Amino acid sequence: MADRLILAIPSKGRLQEQVEHYFADAGMALKKATGSRGYRADMAGFADVDVMLLSAGEIAGALLAGEVHFGITGEDLIREAAPELDGRVALLKALGFGHADVVVAVPRSWIDVTSIADFDDVCAAFFQRHRRRLRVATKYVTLTRAFFAEKGIAEYRIVESAGATEGAPSAGAAEAIVDITSTGATLAANGLKILEDGVILQSQAQLAMSLKSTWSAAVRRTAERMLARLAARECAKTSLTLRARMDGDATETAVLVPRGALMEAVQDLRAKGCQTITAQDADYIFEAAPPILAAFTRALAG
Repeated sequence: MADRLILAIPSKGRLQEQVEHYFADAGMALKKATGSRGYRADMAGFADVDVMLLSAGEIAGALLAGEVHFGITGEDLIREAAPELDGRVALLKALGFGHADVVVAVPRSWIDVTSIADFDDVCAAFFQRHRRRLRVATKYVTLTRAFFAEKGIAEYRIVESAGATEGAPSAGAAEAIVDITSTGATLAANGLKILEDGVILQSQAQLAMSLKSTWSAAVRRTAERMLARLAARECAKTSLTLRARMDGDATETAVLVPRGALMEAVQDLRAKGCQTITAQDADYIFEAAPPILAAFTRALAG
């Protein structure tokens, strides 16, 4: 087991579907292992990778404890579990899905409260009037305390939320909340508004690596192969291969260009005398030093 790479992915929900698509798109389809009760999966083409299916919160804890080598979960959960990631977890790549913001929200009826500075004033006035601190309901205790400390807000107290945080103000359990939202629609439906400068964290799914795990030479080699495959697929999706020839010349020139720069590259080749130019898609483009592999190497080096 010491020479097998352990990857943790979400066990349910939309995030699990997106993660499975991410790997399948790179030719690394995941299939639940026989007899695993749904807690483990196999990865196509990577017999030396054990895939564990955990809740999104458990993945953050497993990364911090060194129980897995890689994990995919929301950045909000990782930073809530460990605000200081140095020496514990490295975020290798933001995956472009699972977007959600951790925000400060207050009742929409607080017409004059639109900013964190206004909220600070409300906290001070609330304490003066009621001789108790304004209550903020949240599941994000660590992120909330760090953000409020940075903004100089002191006259408040945390009410840890175990259920639907957005309902706390209307239920009388708190005056304000810190919660995660994708569109803000649920907050609005509960009579809340996000403060203009109240975004604590813009979160998305992250491919993260544990710096507490045991990284044997065999595990490193497997990790490098896996990351190289993912990087090659990503490069292929964002690039095109242009093949061009000079008139009367049998020699073909091949150029790799970003998709967004296609026409500029064509014009440049035409200016050099190329007349016939073909743009081709590729399934994989293996670069010499993809960024995700460079980030992996730096993280291991400490």
